[in-house]
Amino acid sequence: MLQHLITQDTGLRMVPTDRDELTTAVDQLHEELRALPEGADLARTRVLTRWIGIGEMSLGNHGEARTFLRQSLDLAAAIGNTRAVVATGLNLGDAHRYAGDIHAADALYRRALDTARGQHPELVDFALQHFGKHLTEQGNLAPARAHLEEALRLRLAKGEPELIDSTKAALDRVALLIDQANAKASAGDGATPGQWSGRWTSWLQSRTTARTPARWAKEFPTLRDAVSGLTAHQRVHPRHLRDQSFPAELIAAMAEEAEKAVAADGYLHNGKWNAAVGNAANRFAGQVDLAAVVARSPGLEVEQPHTAVYIAYLEEGQFLDFHVDEFGFGEANLILCLKHGRPTGAPRVSTTVFINADGYLECDLAAGDCVVFDGALTPHGRTSLSAGESVTLISFGFRARAQAPRTITHLPPVPG
Repeated sequence: MLQHLITQDTGLRMVPTDRDELTTAVDQLHEELRALPEGADLARTRVLTRWIGIGEMSLGNHGEARTFLRQSLDLAAAIGNTRAVVATGLNLGDAHRYAGDIHAADALYRRALDTARGQHPELVDFALQHFGKHLTEQGNLAPARAHLEEALRLRLAKGEPELIDSTKAALDRVALLIDQANAKASAGDGATPGQWSGRWTSWLQSRTTARTPARWAKEFPTLRDAVSGLTAHQRVHPRHLRDQSFPAELIAAMAEEAEKAVAADGYLHNGKWNAAVGNAANRFAGQVDLAAVVARSPGLEVEQPHTAVYIAYLEEGQFLDFHVDEFGFGEANLILCLKHGRPTGAPRVSTTVFINADGYLECDLAAGDCVVFDGALTPHGRTSLSAGESVTLISFGFRARAQAPRTITHLPPVPG
């Protein structure tokens, strides 16, 4: 309806090809909407309000855009047009993002992606594209790239050149931003943040393993000095939190959502199953002040979580070897156990384990338990599952509030 009058700027946001022409076209849609008789076809009203909202957003009128897109989204839901719910939800997410309302945008993108995965697989690539752009603007470049790469795979399968080119442009922007960030960050050995984390992980895994607890005591003396130098810079020390009184019904809802997400769209990453979070996780994060939970433990003031992922261990012998996370996940992590299926009579169950200056800290997590730690500077992993055992978790990432973003400039280089 207005596609020919809208293009993208260098930041991949929608802008007019000709401002006067787009303004005239939007005014005409306003007139058509006002001229509709009372009780007119709701479907037509939905279409008009959606395109008015998109046009106003492209013109920079964000308040008007949100008003009309919200009306269109409500109409789509009332009519039962779930396909339009997804598409308009993404548009409304864009309108909030353009206006700087990041939390509302994030929730809308997640909801649209969840609905698309569940009901409209043909729209998943669009949801991933919009969400990927949002993550890019927030500086979450690793997850942005992952979302956009998945979108590209889907669009290559569709074989639609314009969609493919659009996603490639978004990936090119992510690559440019990663290069710029890497150019600004340097350490004593010249490593980029991603290289620094990867080298530390490789060094740790060459000297110990979460698979074989018997090696820990034997190998720890060779790790002590290096790990002490690393963890001295932690903003959050590992702590096992029990009895947090999280609503049991929300924990159960996330456990059910995680099981379905892993079965439908799970992907193996570093030996564990990962899956995108959905509405149940968003409800939990909206009702529970997780930032306060983190702050009570280490005293670090953080923002509400900016990212989350479901994690599952389902097979005997599955484990997660020691590693450090990339910086993009945040200065604080909270891993919450949603379900821990324990075999009767097993001599040992799987635990979350950390290496710190004093040795190894094992945390046996039951449903509702959580651990708070600094994933970028705390070597961590999970020991092997026993026969018949399963573990389902959700991991949240937090950014520090009112503190300068962390760089690797003053952090210890990887030991030689």
